[in-house]
Parts: sequence; C-alpha cells; structure tokens
Amino acid sequence: MATTVRAETRRDMQDQLMKKIVFLDRATIAPQINLRPPSFEHELVEHQQTAPDQVVERLKGAEIAIINKVKLTAEALAELPDLKLIAVAATGTDCVDKTYCQEHDIAISNIRGYALATVPEHTFALILALRRSIVPFRQDVLDGEWQKANQFCFFNHPIRDLRGARLGIIGEGVLGQGVAEIARGFGMHTMFAAHKGVSGLGPLYTPWDEVIETADVITLHSPLTPATKGMIGMPEFRRMKKKPLIVNTARGGLVVEEDIEQALDEDLISGVGFDVAAVEPPPMDHPLMRIANRPNVIITPHVAWASDEAQQTLADQLVDNIENFVRGEPTNLVKGAF
Repeated sequence: MATTVRAETRRDMQDQLMKKIVFLDRATIAPQINLRPPSFEHELVEHQQTAPDQVVERLKGAEIAIINKVKLTAEALAELPDLKLIAVAATGTDCVDKTYCQEHDIAISNIRGYALATVPEHTFALILALRRSIVPFRQDVLDGEWQKANQFCFFNHPIRDLRGARLGIIGEGVLGQGVAEIARGFGMHTMFAAHKGVSGLGPLYTPWDEVIETADVITLHSPLTPATKGMIGMPEFRRMKKKPLIVNTARGGLVVEEDIEQALDEDLISGVGFDVAAVEPPPMDHPLMRIANRPNVIITPHVAWASDEAQQTLADQLVDNIENFVRGEPTNLVKGAF
C-alpha cells in the first residue's frame, strides 16, 4: 500500500537533510578563488569578516562552521549546540578551543600540504631581493639616481651572490625541505639547524650554535610553540659573525621583534625579510613597521602562502574535508578533536 507524505512532513525531512554552513571570514581567501558548492543539500552563508561579538549570532543553527582566523572560544561554542564540524581554512588551529571540541564531539579539520611551492618561492623572492638590493636600486632609478651617476651603472647598495653562501634553515619540515631544494639549485650550502638547546638529533642537523654563527642567510620555517617562541633575540644576534639576512615566512613571534631594530642599528645583521608578525596587522608603531622603510628591509603582509594556485588547492581541500565529514569518512581531523 502506497504511503502519502504530507507536504509539511516533506519540508521537515528536507530541513533535516539540509546542512547549514557558515563561513565567518570569507575575505581571508581571495575573491578570484573558486569555492565550489558542497555536493550535498546545504545552505551556505558567507560573511566577509566577523567580529568576536558576532560569532554566536551568525553560527546559530549551523552544523558546519568555516573559519580561518576567527576565534571560537569555549564560551562561544557552549552556545552553539548544533555545531558538528569546524572546517578551518588554514593549517593552524590555535583559533579554536580544541579541548572544548574534544569534550563535546565537535570535529575540527584543517588544510595540509597546499603551500609546498608558494612559501619556498616567496622565501627566495625575499632572499634574492635583499641580497641584490633590488628594492633600493629600483627606488634609486625612480628618484633619478641613474641620471645623476652619469654612467652606465652605479653602486649605491651592496650586491651579493647566493652561490657559495651558507643558508641556515630553522625547521626541517616540508617547507624547510622545499627551501633547501631551491637553495641547492643556486649553489648554496644548506644547513638544517638542530633544535635550540637539543643535541643528538642525527646527521641531518647542524648544531644550533654553528648555524647562528656561520650562516649568511637564516630562514625560519618552524611552528610557534612555547619552545620556539622568541628563539632568536639579542643574544643570538650578537653571535652572528656573518651578519646574515634574517627571513621569516613562518610565524610571528619566533624572533623577538623588539630586538630586530637594535640588531640592524648595531650592524649585527645585514637585512630583514618578514612575511609575518606576532600581531597581524601590526600597529603602525610596531617594531617591524618602524623599520619597514629601510632599504635592507622588506615586510610583506602574510602572503607567502597566497599564490592563486595554493589558494585554489586550499579551497578545494576545504570543501573536500566538509564533504568527507558529511559522508562519514572524515579527512584531516585535528588531533585532540573527535
């Protein structure tokens, strides 16, 4: 015997199947990047930015939250009983209270392996520009210095080759390895720094002190942890015999930012290339902003990860994580959460 389903019942069933997804900070992915619709029945609400006091209101009734840097605290999560998945559109998940999520069966997924080309390439863009003084020479051309020199070239700024230089890499993960691969192509001597204060890590590593004292360029690719926070400051700067470039495309806070200005003033380092800051965006009186207009300094706004290719990979993986979770085959779940 056929069963008749009333229209109201059908709507109720559709509502139960429909997943509400809310993206709280869509502006953290470039507008030209395609964020494909998930393959299941859903309602997707996008907000370009979300203030802390808007989080709960905007996530009410959502089963899936997409965030990049918006903080989801235990207090906010306690008011969101429908939430089942927090899909982080980045690798770092410090913005989420993972303990609360674990205790309340809220899954967290993140993005992995999407920046394997873009971060090493950005790192070397900074290294090349600084070693060859590209930015100040360009400014000189704009300022008419070429005409004032009255000859085919002029030598207002230092120019140094990469071949034969010693590159100290702090962080031996896939990004550090990618930087080393490019460096070898330039004929650089690469050194992976042993973890500060740790010995006996094996032949891959060069002792921390040796890297600090002998590198011509030091580039950071470490996570920010209690052990790595502030691992380079004035004590390290004073031991840098080669006056190296310091490049950070990893995390703000790995270098004591208040000490960088002093290190430059005392000629302990030859230049700075930073893509990250401990506070983002940094206020105009921040130490990095105070040195940003120097000819041997380049500050970029946390965009080493952000090639179009990398962002599209991120967006595709983000939707994959959501679809896989709804399918019951979750991917990229963050340890400590579900």
